[in-house]
Amino acid sequence: MLEDGRSFRGESYGAAGETFGEAVFTTGMTGYQETLTDPSFHRQVVVQTAPHIGNTGVNGEDDESSKIWVAGYVVRDPARIGSNWRATGGLGERLAAEGVVGISGIDTRALTRHLRERGAMRVGISTVDLDPASVQARVRAQPEMLGADLSAEVTTAKPYTVQAEGEHRYTVAAVDLGIKANVARRLAARGVTTHIMPATSSLAELLAVSPDAVFFSPGPGDPATADHPVALAREVMNRKVPLFGICFGSQILGRALGFDTYKLGYGHRGINQPVLDRTTGKVEVTSHNHGFAVQAPLNTVIDTDFGGVEVSHVCLNDNVVEGLRALEVPAFTVQYHPEAAAGTHDADYLFDRFVELVEGRKTNA
Repeated sequence: MLEDGRSFRGESYGAAGETFGEAVFTTGMTGYQETLTDPSFHRQVVVQTAPHIGNTGVNGEDDESSKIWVAGYVVRDPARIGSNWRATGGLGERLAAEGVVGISGIDTRALTRHLRERGAMRVGISTVDLDPASVQARVRAQPEMLGADLSAEVTTAKPYTVQAEGEHRYTVAAVDLGIKANVARRLAARGVTTHIMPATSSLAELLAVSPDAVFFSPGPGDPATADHPVALAREVMNRKVPLFGICFGSQILGRALGFDTYKLGYGHRGINQPVLDRTTGKVEVTSHNHGFAVQAPLNTVIDTDFGGVEVSHVCLNDNVVEGLRALEVPAFTVQYHPEAAAGTHDADYLFDRFVELVEGRKTNA
């Protein structure tokens, strides 16, 4: 049941019960396990546009965090049997075990078109109350995503460390706003040891691990509410410590540079979004999961408290800002996912760019 009264009847998938959240759709045809365990989907009911979901089951290796974060799950045709040599169970059973309420057998194409036309909105799924008016009333009583401050609900409770693979080269302090496991894995592959820190960390706590650079992670919620991370990003830039932000972290850095953020109509979610890297002129097929964006001029250098800043990446579907680059302090961002599990990997080079930024600071120090 959507907040505007549109409803769909189907079959229970996963846990029985009732759940509420923001209805969003994702266009990826693979990677449903990574989607479900991405903390950026906290408090969202995810609609899969691909009709067949669960074909390869689930396994113990592909989770991006310690649990399923989606508030609810909507699919057209769930696989009766998952088949893959890595599978350790079925998707439906995993959803039920973690208490995730879902629905299957509905027209997800019609639902997706509705969300594209009307925008992401509050929704409920219920197996216990089948009265449309009753469910809609509770849907409309739920908080909206606009104004939601959620990073404290998904961040790590205490710091932990992911060691570099092979020879240790650099140390990164990562502010966990809803980090995915593959971020630290991609850094580790480049000889980087990553200290994952709570979202409430102070500058002194970040500097205590003697970082060569700081990373601001992806995460859920409205970046306009994240005043502490914004202030922390400004402190990091004042110190001229190399800084890289992804997705929510990109929006945080955008705010720290003085830009506003705004809510997209239905967001970017999927693994097939075309983005232009203005530095190289190349177009990348990229993985996205963001419902907010940075408001910044596309074709000029913007003067900020930290010097000139330019838009480095643009989505070719709608000209949404997808990356920022500071020209006078060592900081850059992208609003999509170069760590991209389960794909695509066109943007993996951005971790090399991050390491090169650190190397450049070391050489010039």
